[in-house]
Amino acid sequence: MQTYTLSDARNRHGEVFDRAVVEPVLLTKQSRPSHVILSAQAYQALMARLNELEDMALGRKTELALSQSQMVGPDFFTAELKRLANGEA
Repeated sequence: MQTYTLSDARNRHGEVFDRAVVEPVLLTKQSRPSHVILSAQAYQALMARLNELEDMALGRKTELALSQSQMVGPDFFTAELKRLANGEA
């Protein structure tokens, strides 16, 4: 990843944006990371991958919750209600 100071980026913005088409560009302020510039296409790909990973994580959490669930189906629930209504313990 190419690095530029904020001052360099102002003075050489054409070069910075041309480079950002190829790879992300890191901007620094007082020798510390400040901003990253990347192409719109790279940003869209990054966001799509992030959404995909979030969906996968949510799916895993859902599967885990279902596997640990003690929920019963409607047939069992109805039968239990009838059993209790009939005074069966």
